[in-house]
Amino acid sequence: MDRYDASAIEAKWQAAWDEAGLFRAERSEKPKYYVLEMFPYPSGRIHIGHVRNYAMGDVIARYKHARGFSVLHPMGWDAFGMPAENAAMASGGHPKTWTYENIATMKGQLKPLGFSLDWTREFATCDPEYYGQQQRLFLDMLDAGLVYRKPAVVNWDPVDMTVLANEQVIDGKGWRSGAEVERRELQQWAFAISDMAEDLLESLDGLEAWPDKVRLMQQNWIGRSRGLEMTFALTAPAHGHEGIEVYTTRPDTLRGASFVAIAPEHPLAKAMAADDPKLADWIAEVRRGGTTEAALETAEKRGWDTGLRVADPAYPERDHPVWIANFVLMDYGTGAIFGCPAHDQRDLDFARKYDLPVRRAFEEKPTGGMGLRLRAKAEEENLPRLQEADVPPKDEPVWYIGFVVPRHKHGEKRPMTAHEAIEKAIGWAEENGVGRGKTQYRLRDWGLSRQRYWGCPIPVVHCDACGIVPEKRENLPVVLPDDVSFDVPGNPLDRHPTWRDVPCPACGGAARRETDTMDTFVDSSWYFARFTSPRADEPVDVDAAAYWMNVDQYIGGVEHAILHLLYSRFFARAMVRTGHLPQGTEEPFDALFTQGMVTHPAYVTKGDKGQPVYHMPEEVDLSAGTVRATGETFDTIPAIKMSKSKKNVVDPMDIVARYGADTARWFVLSDSPPERDFEWTPEGAEAVHKFLSRVWRIAGDCARADRAANDHDAALEKETARAVHEVTQGLEGFGFNKSVARLYAFANAINGSDAGGDARRAAMRTFAQLMAPMTPHLAEEVWRLMGGAGYVMQAPWPEADPALLVDDTVTLPIQINGKRRAEIAVAKDAPKDEVEAMALADPAVVRALDGKAPKKVIVVPGRIVNVVA
Repeated sequence: MDRYDASAIEAKWQAAWDEAGLFRAERSEKPKYYVLEMFPYPSGRIHIGHVRNYAMGDVIARYKHARGFSVLHPMGWDAFGMPAENAAMASGGHPKTWTYENIATMKGQLKPLGFSLDWTREFATCDPEYYGQQQRLFLDMLDAGLVYRKPAVVNWDPVDMTVLANEQVIDGKGWRSGAEVERRELQQWAFAISDMAEDLLESLDGLEAWPDKVRLMQQNWIGRSRGLEMTFALTAPAHGHEGIEVYTTRPDTLRGASFVAIAPEHPLAKAMAADDPKLADWIAEVRRGGTTEAALETAEKRGWDTGLRVADPAYPERDHPVWIANFVLMDYGTGAIFGCPAHDQRDLDFARKYDLPVRRAFEEKPTGGMGLRLRAKAEEENLPRLQEADVPPKDEPVWYIGFVVPRHKHGEKRPMTAHEAIEKAIGWAEENGVGRGKTQYRLRDWGLSRQRYWGCPIPVVHCDACGIVPEKRENLPVVLPDDVSFDVPGNPLDRHPTWRDVPCPACGGAARRETDTMDTFVDSSWYFARFTSPRADEPVDVDAAAYWMNVDQYIGGVEHAILHLLYSRFFARAMVRTGHLPQGTEEPFDALFTQGMVTHPAYVTKGDKGQPVYHMPEEVDLSAGTVRATGETFDTIPAIKMSKSKKNVVDPMDIVARYGADTARWFVLSDSPPERDFEWTPEGAEAVHKFLSRVWRIAGDCARADRAANDHDAALEKETARAVHEVTQGLEGFGFNKSVARLYAFANAINGSDAGGDARRAAMRTFAQLMAPMTPHLAEEVWRLMGGAGYVMQAPWPEADPALLVDDTVTLPIQINGKRRAEIAVAKDAPKDEVEAMALADPAVVRALDGKAPKKVIVVPGRIVNVVA
């Protein structure tokens, strides 16, 4: 038989599959199964991470095909975004050209891997046919009150000249430009996702097939908290304000209040800045600092004393200074806080810097009587000087000082947890009319405006007479103009008069299009629904969605565990509310799997200025430890995530050209559990190729074997049943590496069997079916070689005979004087004396005893036989 020629076999079967249209998803009487991997950004080339991600989805898709499901397994491209625009500015090209050329390249790389994708459903989010329907969704959500426009404080990148999401701000700098990010107040379009915060939170409990860590991350991001909203009255009205409204999640610490701080964007701060140029300059300066909660938490605490004071609602004899502070966020709560330095490290840092009082609200041990009063007085005088805030866990009982002090019936103090004290404080405030309990969420409304060209245009116009006017639906899509230039910074749509300046859809007068485009998270928040009917003249054909939705298995990286999944959950609810998805699809992903990263060592030398210089794997001589071109010695960074910047990427096309797609697929599935990181090694790929070549040789041997009398070999039948059972279990539970390991053992069993040709061919046909989800090309070839009819992926999945899974015998090791010397196969229910007799008759035991009686024989049923000679 000829040697294993992967390239010929794979080209042959890919052509056959395409001609037969095996992967086209069709609605039928069969049960449906929708498997979806997070679609890729067309960066230009696929990498091994893509191979691993899509190989996992393909295994599931092919397995479900064999199980008799009608399978939807689509592919598309997350194609809008800044990288295309930046590439165009760097090269002088056009984002559209760059994007579609990259799509063609990456599609050409994915096709040879043999994924069972329905390419007839392919789309890119930059296709007008797609984003035109997204504009329709926007207008329907606008009508439903789910989209609105408001002034908002945003992260502004002064180099890229665009708004950045919080996760795009790294250490206070733009993730691409590296520029210091500023806080600016702009008119922004936003989705009212916070209206659904409670539902999004409560529904997490029903997502039992999601990883616990992902549900916890979403829970923390939504961030429900119970707190108190109350007003600190100004001792004298100022700039039209009578008081400052504060929201706090720790009203139990009101006794520790020593100042009130407002955000630089607070209406009172803005009103004061309008009359004070120095304050206005200071606010502009602090706005150039960090913008995220994390950045503000670690940044230097800066404040401006307004000279105003407020009365303490709990302790009327006190009043507190009002400061403008750079660490207070306008978009959380009310944009104002009371500072409690003794029990909040951020507040303590601020208080120490500006010499503000530090008062305790609770103590670690009960003191009582004069001791308690003296301690309270000492703390009023700012003693002792805390260096770290005292922040015990919320479920740790402490002794409170002040209005929330709980008492036993005999009058003595008792400890209380923060949870208890918070409710007591809220109750006290409500009874005394100074505040009200309120449930608050960390989740903010989703600002979707981006000041860039390469994104979905927002379909509204601005008319001086009519205000904001939605575009007429019959005029959709509002298509991006191609004739733009990037020779000056900023959004070219602002400089395009023939596209920007249009008649008002309402009055016909002069108007301007909205030149902001949508955040690219919008594009990926409903693509799963569009795949059910990608050519529909509406966003989704509801009948098609009723058949295909929900996504039964969603697969992707854990880095998208928060925003993408949260936004998709919001969009599904919005689409149900606006009639674009049927009831019952509010949670679009029934099961979620987050795969580990693909890692590879990185090779680094030092540049002229000591900066790290990375080298591609093919540029270094591993045996010599030097860079081939220069002879420099390099350092190795072991197994880190593959990235272009570290140059530790492996081109899958090189692997496919050298070994074949089945080798690449098998290796990324075999080396480790799919939820863990996986290290790519050339040695591992070569070992897999050798194994698949061996499978090819075993298949050839089986094909040539003559029929023999023992064609119903019981041992081989048992081994086949075990393989079917264990491989199936592995596929059902995402244990692909376990399935692969079982197939190694099954190949050895077939190769070592002395059964006749028909029995071995039957076992090899089953082997082909079991390996087909992982290595579909070789499986098809082996299937046909063994006499299988049709395509292996269409053959019904094999079922294991339960009777063959029951072991009648057990193999027991024999230890002689503590060392394993032999083993025997005995009936599971064999009595001890029978097992002992069989052990003593074993040749190894006979030789060791040399005609003498054993000193002792210990039989542990089902485990081991110990012989002491």
